[in-house]
Amino acid sequence: MSVRELVPDDWAELWPLMQGFGTEFDEDTSRGFFAELVGDPRWVALGYDDGGLVGYAVVQDYGTHLRAGRRHVGRLHDLYVLPERRRAGVGRALMDAVAQWASTRVRHLVWQAHHERSAPFYEQLGHLGQPCPQPDYPTFAIEFTR
Repeated sequence: MSVRELVPDDWAELWPLMQGFGTEFDEDTSRGFFAELVGDPRWVALGYDDGGLVGYAVVQDYGTHLRAGRRHVGRLHDLYVLPERRRAGVGRALMDAVAQWASTRVRHLVWQAHHERSAPFYEQLGHLGQPCPQPDYPTFAIEFTR
């Protein structure tokens, strides 16, 4: 059981997780996006591997900011765990790995989470959501300091 960076060869195991989370794209299109993403150093796809992928997270480093230099913003785009594997530490392990990756690259990590479906998970981890223009999706943030 471990969190690791995903590579293009992980596609067959990742695709069912993406379908579980929800995607509007077909498999071939999604596979192309995934290959592009894992080939870009500004992105990381992390998977929780327990003899097979049971969860994943995707994080983006938005790159150098004109005024903030290399201490800028990153965004958690996805964090998903198979329903039957929830409440067993998988999400926490993924979030720890996300924070570790982001802490070496950005000053702020931000994300939105549905107020009923996923915000309670992040609140249990100690994060506080703030109102945003989409009232059903509070904004969460971590500020990393050096």
